[in-house]
Amino acid sequence: MSIMVKIHFSDYFEIPPKILGRYGAFNVSLITDLPLFIDPFNLFNSKKRSYRQLHDNIIRYLKFLRDKSTSGYVDIGLLKGLYTFKEVDQNWLGFSAKGNKGRGLGLDFARSLNRNLNVIFSDFGEEKIASGSHLEKLCLIKRGVGKDNISDFTTNLIKEFLLSYTQGFTQQYIDKKYRRPQAVKKVRFNYATETWESATFELPFFNGDYVLLTPKDILTRDDVWINRTDLTSDFMQITESVDNDQLRAQINSYLIKRLSHYKYPTEKQRKGVINSVVEKYPELIEYYIRYKERRGTEARMISQERTSESETLFVKQVIELVSRLLKQTNFYGLSGDTIEEARKRVEFLKDVIENKGGHRVFYVKNKPIRRESDLHIMYRLTWYGSLVDVTREANDGRGPVDFKLSRGSGDKSLVEFKLASNPQLKRNLDKQVSIYEKASDTTESLKVIVYFSGEELERVESILKDLVLESDKNIILIDARTDNKPSGSNA
Repeated sequence: MSIMVKIHFSDYFEIPPKILGRYGAFNVSLITDLPLFIDPFNLFNSKKRSYRQLHDNIIRYLKFLRDKSTSGYVDIGLLKGLYTFKEVDQNWLGFSAKGNKGRGLGLDFARSLNRNLNVIFSDFGEEKIASGSHLEKLCLIKRGVGKDNISDFTTNLIKEFLLSYTQGFTQQYIDKKYRRPQAVKKVRFNYATETWESATFELPFFNGDYVLLTPKDILTRDDVWINRTDLTSDFMQITESVDNDQLRAQINSYLIKRLSHYKYPTEKQRKGVINSVVEKYPELIEYYIRYKERRGTEARMISQERTSESETLFVKQVIELVSRLLKQTNFYGLSGDTIEEARKRVEFLKDVIENKGGHRVFYVKNKPIRRESDLHIMYRLTWYGSLVDVTREANDGRGPVDFKLSRGSGDKSLVEFKLASNPQLKRNLDKQVSIYEKASDTTESLKVIVYFSGEELERVESILKDLVLESDKNIILIDARTDNKPSGSNA
């Protein structure tokens, strides 16, 4: 019996993927969201005038919020109405803990933004060093504000564009049986009434909710272009770009003085010193932003490469993986208690990766992509259509486990994935999983370790020997090497 597994937007709405490609939209998965997000710098740096206008609109709204913050006390009603936003989970991006539901921007973010607007965005529109204003400045100054917050804020403030973009595709290509009109809240901001307005759009529907398409050329992966990590790692180049000789000398003097406290500073100590320099000389933020602005061509190339890599990994190669799993005719009909069902699915995945060419899922341009999150997405897809409740990164108070599987209160088990290259592998195998088991009220768990080279295999075998776990049936190794696999014609 032939089984059709629907995974991507194109599957559910019966659209050839090449049509989505011509439209410029990313073919998202409607089983689990993907680790991509909108980078506002891609709007600022775009050659498309419409994208640059979207960025201008974001800055206009931030200026409005800044003026509200400086005018006096902002009560909780205004905070909720103007500063908080739900995650736009209908775009199926971001890779949340379960399905496509994220946390959004709540009152904690609203209060933090309100407190910091005067400091961070006081010169918005009047920058003397950088050429433009940037929302990402918030994550450079306020610790704990990361790419997810920046992307959520950006997505909400360009939601009208995304809705119109999706409506255009829907009306042109999607059958009427799959679409319907939908009233959407917080679509556009009315500066005259100082309120958010709703609007209605004709959109594709899936599982009782609409779906949004996103253009590939505003997406990226890993981090936004303007980020705190690069501020630290590129610090010396940034100080060299300071064209004020006196300021540059003061910065270098202060940096040397702080570093002299350590004979051989660790990376953590070096970062701490750099952070203290930035706090003392906040002008460096502007020089860093200018430094990133001047590398706009590089930013565009990196975003395109990361998005293309994700498209290869999570669309094209996932389709190939699932087609191979479907050749095992009973794969998506497996049943049993959760630990045995989990074991069978891991073993099927292992067989496909090791013997049927599935290892290619983890390679882009013949280079291995060593990310545990990618393994999570692949494994989650093997549970398509199961009655088991599959929760990714379930946190029961003692840290997150990769997967918690349950079929009622009496049948629960855990699955933990690790890369052989993970420096914490030994500690995890020795103690961490048992802690997860106790916290989740279960004694059943699988530990799956994926290796990409002979050296990684030797490391795993040495760790298992030290822990006397060589014969543990609940530890499963998956060989994702390329140098010992059958050729593509025989796979």
